[in-house]
Amino acid sequence: MELWEQNPKPLPAHTLENDETKSSAVMTFSTLDDRAAAAKTLSQTGIRFRTGKTLVPFRLTGDAFWGVPAPEADGLLNQKFWVWPESLWAPISFTKAWLLKTTGETRGWERWWCEGDPQVADDAEIYQFIGADNIYFYGLAEPAIWMALGEGGNGWKLKMPTIIANNHILFLNKKASSSGAVRPPMARELLEHYTPEQLRAHFLGLGLGLKSVSFQPKPFNPAASSTDADPALREGSLLTNVFNRAARSCFYTVQKHTGGKIPFGAVSPEVLAESEAAILAYEQFVYRHEYYNVINLLDTFIRDFNKRWSANMKQADADDNQELRVQTLIDSFHLLKVTTVLVHPIAPQGTEMIFDQLNLPDKRAFFTWDNIFNPIYDLMPDPRNHTPHTLEPRVDFFKKHETQV
Repeated sequence: MELWEQNPKPLPAHTLENDETKSSAVMTFSTLDDRAAAAKTLSQTGIRFRTGKTLVPFRLTGDAFWGVPAPEADGLLNQKFWVWPESLWAPISFTKAWLLKTTGETRGWERWWCEGDPQVADDAEIYQFIGADNIYFYGLAEPAIWMALGEGGNGWKLKMPTIIANNHILFLNKKASSSGAVRPPMARELLEHYTPEQLRAHFLGLGLGLKSVSFQPKPFNPAASSTDADPALREGSLLTNVFNRAARSCFYTVQKHTGGKIPFGAVSPEVLAESEAAILAYEQFVYRHEYYNVINLLDTFIRDFNKRWSANMKQADADDNQELRVQTLIDSFHLLKVTTVLVHPIAPQGTEMIFDQLNLPDKRAFFTWDNIFNPIYDLMPDPRNHTPHTLEPRVDFFKKHETQV
């Protein structure tokens, strides 16, 4: 301030806060132009200063050559809405590509995306996971485009999505983008080291709905040593190790001790209660989009399933107690059924392999939420004499990537 008082210069209108207990003063200007003019004057005077952050207008449109043409507003012409429209219908293109691959034609995509189609359930919904900072753009553009398509005379009435905001996923603790200095690995590169089910479980467990989290796959981390665990395998190991072991044990034990048939009987009350509590908690977490809590719940439920099996079978084998062995199988096949349905959205390939192994007639009846509380016997044509397929030695329902073996 002494330097300024010795050589004052005219400045745009401002307010001055000068606390004599501090070594600096605060000048506040009404406009950014006034602040810029004052900064130039202060610089010429040799006074050290810094400009603070300020609110700027939030713009949805600009002069970019790409984007959706915006209507005239406030005298502004030829503005573009900042959104890549092809990214909005890309999931529909993915649906068509999947149908073409699996059925040989793209017909039927409307079943998943259009309201009013007789094959679509009234309560079916579309969920769109999107970065929180993009909602201002895509959350406005998509409904508008969907509405316009519905009025285009083609009979389409696309469903409006439920938008779920995510924070940034960092790559090795840095923000990465395809146009920035730090490039994230492409999907095909990740699939050279991980299975889709391992990646899906890991990404759900990161909790991006809460905060930005770093993705640190060991094969892409130059700082990782050979003895370090791979953080990207944390959730997937629950499937490839713990759940895989529990599922295999159920089938191998009926082949060895009960003539290949699943024993028929009443599930223990405590097992029914624990299963019901897990199902209801799972449903609440999914409804609130708390997928990290789904992963945490499954971790506890599957590990408890495995611990119960190990303790009871160890006791049954030590005492040669066939009654305890049979009851453990009854309880475990109920737990296997419940766990398989809960894990299905995360690991469809492995869980559908379990379904096939069970030798049940109706896949939809098994995986539908309508039967989630029902015992597995309700799905068997002859529950007192049901024989699953023979499970060969060393078969894995949830496979590790070939690079991990």
